[in-house]
Amino acid sequence: MQQQPYEPTGAPAREAAPRILVVDDDPTVAEVVAGYLDRAGYAVERADDGPTALTRAAARRPDLVVLDLMLPGMDGLEVCRRIRGHGPVPVIMLTARGDEDDRILGLEVGADDYVTKPFSPRELVLRVESVLRRSRSASDTGSRLRAAGLALDPAARRATKHGVELALTLREFDLLSFFLRHPGRAFGREDLMREVWGWDFGDLSTVTVHVRRLRGKVEDDPARPRLIQTVWGVGYRFEPTQGEADHA
Repeated sequence: MQQQPYEPTGAPAREAAPRILVVDDDPTVAEVVAGYLDRAGYAVERADDGPTALTRAAARRPDLVVLDLMLPGMDGLEVCRRIRGHGPVPVIMLTARGDEDDRILGLEVGADDYVTKPFSPRELVLRVESVLRRSRSASDTGSRLRAAGLALDPAARRATKHGVELALTLREFDLLSFFLRHPGRAFGREDLMREVWGWDFGDLSTVTVHVRRLRGKVEDDPARPRLIQTVWGVGYRFEPTQGEADHA
């Protein structure tokens, strides 16, 4: 792991510090990560295996989980599934593997981001800040959105399709909200990463995976998407099939 001096970039004051659960069975990695997050102003709790992580998350819900993929007793994918099964908690996955399939699996079970070891602890803190910032802004009130049988209530973080509630992750909700607010416009994956994730860097497969997952929840036939269309050579475009997008 690359260590380098870190200066906090505006993390919340300690009296209102978000709680971060760091789950990693490597004591060196866990200590370094927890140390950087602590100095950045976060309240950090640690767990070194999956069952312990679930117990601590159930006892006191964290604001974000930094979760290693390879854990004794229960792997990070299963831990992520179970944590997300109880509600939308942001998750950043850590993996020592370079295999893209493993990273995609993490995103597909609901992780909001992943970082591949070895990594810079400072970069991880920046990722944590970005995910939490998007999570907080996601709770801001705004106009309800409707299009093509879809309805989104930003204040309640609730999305439905023909009246049936959709089980969307934090990023999936933000991505669908962005599409609904910009119907008929094509966006590249770089644009979506910047506008939805708030990042100017990162693996663009993150966007690809989230679009695929979102299609699986909002399209009548995900294999032949009509709402979220691929624009070859550009990216994606949201095309309402029941008139123009409107605000309720």
